[in-house]
Amino acid sequence: MLEHVELFFKSIFIDNMVFATFLGMCSYLAVSKRVATAVGLGAAVIFVLAVTVPLNWLLDQYLLRDGALAWLGPEYADYNLGFLSFILFIATIATMVQLVEIVVEKFSPALYNSLGIFLPLIAVNCAILGGSLFMQSRDIQTLGLAFNYGLSSGIGWFLAILAIAAIREKIRYSNVPAPLRGLGITFIITGLMAIGFMSFGGMLTGGDEAAQEEVPTTAQKEKEDKISEEANENTVSFNNAIKNKN
Repeated sequence: MLEHVELFFKSIFIDNMVFATFLGMCSYLAVSKRVATAVGLGAAVIFVLAVTVPLNWLLDQYLLRDGALAWLGPEYADYNLGFLSFILFIATIATMVQLVEIVVEKFSPALYNSLGIFLPLIAVNCAILGGSLFMQSRDIQTLGLAFNYGLSSGIGWFLAILAIAAIREKIRYSNVPAPLRGLGITFIITGLMAIGFMSFGGMLTGGDEAAQEEVPTTAQKEKEDKISEEANENTVSFNNAIKNKN
């Protein structure tokens, strides 16, 4: 359970797709002018990541990685289909994006029109593909953790685009210097938000730092005990030498 909680918060705040790896910046910048549009696209990204990362985990475990085909028989154990990762991952993502596009167009035509070309472009959004590739490179062990990682990564991207959309709606009425209006001030705010999100890195390292501090303390105590024992032995030897001389 602790592993799930740690992965959830780490994926949202510490390894945020936008602020840590700057993936999905094209949609992040283009669709963040209004909060309503940002919420719609963010929800679509959450759904696509939460579905595609577990599906691609299954593909990776039972089809793509070295020895994954052993379940078909011993003669297939030496096959490695890892070179098909990009093709199959993108095919899975494109299928889910097409499903999202159909649903949004059916139930929310206004949102579909406001998202425009950026809704089908989720299929080539590097944040979506990055989620599956990071899942593969981090060697996530279970399907539950893969779902957790996809969901939390989507929530992190959603929070990023929602925050910048809310700020951009406010600064529209602010006196921003002319050279910084538009993307200029947006990039500056994104950089400041990335620095702010970096501060969350201390949430999951407190125990490690405490453990690291304990190790030198224990070693120092052992060293002091050893020095004390040697000093006592030298004192005893010195006293014996004086007694023998007398």
